[in-house]
Amino acid sequence: QVQLVESGGGLVQPGGSLRLSCAASGSIFHYNMGWYRRTPGKPRELVADIRSGGRTNYADSVKGRFTISRDNSKNTVYLQMNNLKPEDTAVYYCNAKVSILDYWGQGTQVTVSS
Repeated sequence: QVQLVESGGGLVQPGGSLRLSCAASGSIFHYNMGWYRRTPGKPRELVADIRSGGRTNYADSVKGRFTISRDNSKNTVYLQMNNLKPEDTAVYYCNAKVSILDYWGQGTQVTVSS
């Protein structure tokens, strides 16, 4: 069982930045980790993921603006979000892939508005 807790969301103006954190209850050394987001009435979408070996992948809509990273010694995954746009507004969820299972945090709200 993996518990994930997101933090760092909030209200920011377009063009601003936020850094999201995802703290895991135990070691994430062997896990592929990711950030997803969801808006009402729309399906959940992958924002970025980072494999256990460090390889990263990003949605086209956030390439060049977002950076996913991990600190295995702290059991934490980060999402640095720069040049935020209103369309980035969503609840952001941390994900851990453990064997055939997916574990999710409670989500953190990001609102981009002027």
